Amino acid sequence: MVDITDIPMFADLDKKFHKELRDSIYIKKYTKNSIVFYEGDESDYLYILLEGTIRLYKTSPKGSEVQIKRMEAPNTIGEYACFEHEPFPVTCEFITGGVMGLLHFDKVYHYLDDKDFSLGLIKSLTSKIMTLSALIQKETILSSEAKVADLMIESNTLFNRLKNNEIASILNLTPETFSRILSKFKKESIISIKNHKLSILNKEALYIIVETNTVKECNNCIDAFKEKLALMNESK
Repeated sequence: MVDITDIPMFADLDKKFHKELRDSIYIKKYTKNSIVFYEGDESDYLYILLEGTIRLYKTSPKGSEVQIKRMEAPNTIGEYACFEHEPFPVTCEFITGGVMGLLHFDKVYHYLDDKDFSLGLIKSLTSKIMTLSALIQKETILSSEAKVADLMIESNTLFNRLKNNEIASILNLTPETFSRILSKFKKESIISIKNHKLSILNKEALYIIVETNTVKECNNCIDAFKEKLALMNESK
């Protein structure tokens, strides 16, 4: 389990604060597939991922899940929700067993006068915004094939560490669609899969798939995505 000093937001605080932080954080252990909080829950705590891997996802009115991000320790979760006193916009679930530290937000306010802590908080929030921006771009612009190609370019090792259904979940694809794309890539000699290990044979072809994105055409995708969200909210 990581120490509080390994958390970027707290690492640069004066050492005199570290013991106070350790004494203020409530440690809670979770088993695999445990829900930390649900979308819409309210909380007065900042969640600190000290051990394990979690996933953040949203649920549509029809019950389908849209995965936002996977996160590994050390990390902080729920900064915006607590800081703005808003319900959590996503559900947080442990993929592995793990440990969370819960820090009451009164303590967070206590440290805001420290410039290093405030800078760490801003960086953390900015990172979450960039993650959401990247997700919107991929979900509204990239075709299914382009999403798979993009992940192969960025994180090829994931394909050898995770099961196909887990990767499909990351990409917000059905396992059937993901399997069909892998078969297509193999047939076109872009990749090979031997002994459950994926190798990229033609990386240039992957770049072309992402750049051309010929399967899914979209004019003014961001506006279309916002309209879709509005309709989903109206149907709740």
